[in-house]
Amino acid sequence: MSSEDLIWRIAGGSGDGIDSTSRNFAKALMRSGLHVFTHRHYPSRIRGGHTYVEVRASDEPVHSRGDGYNFLLALGDSFARNEQPGAVYGNEEIKPLVENLDELREGGIIVYDSGLIDIEDIPDFDERVEENNWHVFPMDLRSLAREHGREVMRNTAGVGATAELVGIELGAFEELMEESFPDEILQPNLKVLHEAAAIVRDEFETDHELAVPESTHEEEQALVSGSDCVAFGALDEGCRFIAGYPMTPWTEVFTIMSGYLPQVGGISEQVEDEIAAAALAIGASHAGVKAMSGSSGGGFALMSEPLGLAEMTETPVVLIEAMRAGPSTGMPTKPEQGDLEHVLYTSQGDSSRVVFAPGTAAEAYEQTRKAFQIAYEYQLPTIVIIDQKLSGENINVPASFFDREPNPDLGNVPTEAELEDLPHDDVGKVKRFQYEVENGVNARPIPGQKGGRFLTTGNEHTEFGHISEDPQNRVIQMERRLEKLNIIRDELDEADDSHQSYYGPDDADYGIITWGSMQGAAVEAVDQLVAEGHDVKALNVSDLMPYPVAEVSEFLESVEQALIVEMNASAQFRGLTQKELGTYGEKLSSLLKFDGNPFEPGDIVEGFEVEIINDGTGPTQANTRIEPAVGD
Repeated sequence: MSSEDLIWRIAGGSGDGIDSTSRNFAKALMRSGLHVFTHRHYPSRIRGGHTYVEVRASDEPVHSRGDGYNFLLALGDSFARNEQPGAVYGNEEIKPLVENLDELREGGIIVYDSGLIDIEDIPDFDERVEENNWHVFPMDLRSLAREHGREVMRNTAGVGATAELVGIELGAFEELMEESFPDEILQPNLKVLHEAAAIVRDEFETDHELAVPESTHEEEQALVSGSDCVAFGALDEGCRFIAGYPMTPWTEVFTIMSGYLPQVGGISEQVEDEIAAAALAIGASHAGVKAMSGSSGGGFALMSEPLGLAEMTETPVVLIEAMRAGPSTGMPTKPEQGDLEHVLYTSQGDSSRVVFAPGTAAEAYEQTRKAFQIAYEYQLPTIVIIDQKLSGENINVPASFFDREPNPDLGNVPTEAELEDLPHDDVGKVKRFQYEVENGVNARPIPGQKGGRFLTTGNEHTEFGHISEDPQNRVIQMERRLEKLNIIRDELDEADDSHQSYYGPDDADYGIITWGSMQGAAVEAVDQLVAEGHDVKALNVSDLMPYPVAEVSEFLESVEQALIVEMNASAQFRGLTQKELGTYGEKLSSLLKFDGNPFEPGDIVEGFEVEIINDGTGPTQANTRIEPAVGD
């Protein structure tokens, strides 16, 4: 049995059930005791277009997709457009096979649906198979599925073939089917599963070395995505209202929240646009409910004015920004980290907001909870920024990780008895925006409380909320709002657990710095580099505003050079780092990728070796770019 990780890629057409099949495959392997990680690639079409999901399974914890993969299940695209001579999109039926060959490792396995894919349409296929020592198993999965009534069951047939080829017990899949399939389709699927395995066993010689690893878990595991964890964190922190408008990849968080909120007495509203979504969330929060909204880049742009309103009126709210490749519509289903500056600075005026960028699914849970805590304690908007990569990838996390106490606390909301002691004007309105208050945070009455009536506006205002353009008042109110960020930074710095993640030997001479979802790829790159004898460690930054100046400065002081890795074309995080620190420019170089695919660990390894070890000489991986260090 091989100790190599199984990295299984299932490819087909959008609408062919690739995502659900891969999730069940990953869940079965997780229940078998393995650590799993999934990577999802899909087109911006409702049906049709090449899509795939990788499932990586290991006997050790995994943090990222691997470098390439070693098993391809190519189902073909059953929704392919009719090919016409000279058609722009070509022969789409075969793309799930053709477009996945470049990354298949030497000695890998290919199972393809010969009922849909005509191998004669791929002129150089046999030559590539021989050159790479691939093990090929053509199977008419389509006919097998149709024989039992439903063509979509060819996915199940492919899983059965996979299981037989790499030594996975079918019982793990049977258990999942019994849990999730209605009776009328359960038995046909079980028959297809076993018949496909029998075909492999009886009709093919299997001389490959790939086998699924073996392991056990010490405790129950949950298979979760970043979107799951954002939603679970919000729910556990007491969020009971969400408003939104669908936009990939934000839609996943919105959908999950919309499914759970009615079960806990909450409300979900799909509205006409993102302006209305943010405004409704602010209104719900004003009315005394923990509330959230969100979108992806284009929709979040529409939230700029409501975001500024929340800052000026000091109304707590949590917004999710799920990045995708831009500008404009860009590549709607591909990951990128190009919205950093947009999130930090959108809306007119100086920003008084907090921004977190979790790097893992577990961090997405914890930092979403922290976002609600800070928003409601300090009465300002907080933003959790994720991307299509983090939102859609699945990983196993111990179920006990989520055993936390709920927190319904709304922050500094006074009781009616406490309201009696607050200053009021002659007609009974509360002095809502006092100058001199602890941590810059005033008491926030809830509409309907006796003695809690107050005036608020999006204009600059006096302590009683009346519109004011008085210069002295403006300076006092602006400085009070902005001072909250300094206090929040102090709180985060003094916390027992930093949001920044460190990995590798403390005394390493070289550093890799990432932010957000690049954390896992950097962790595995450090492992590879250290194994090769390089002296390197990694820092992943989650606190984007207020910036963790002390932690990043300490890391940079400890290394001779650092490579900042990010998925955008303009080195936005490197620019933020130099802006916030005002120095270290001569130590910082960038490794950038913006082709719609996330970094693999090998991309970072090669970029580090070229820029740091070889002083910028030599080729890098395709579709990555290095920018050298420059002086301050």
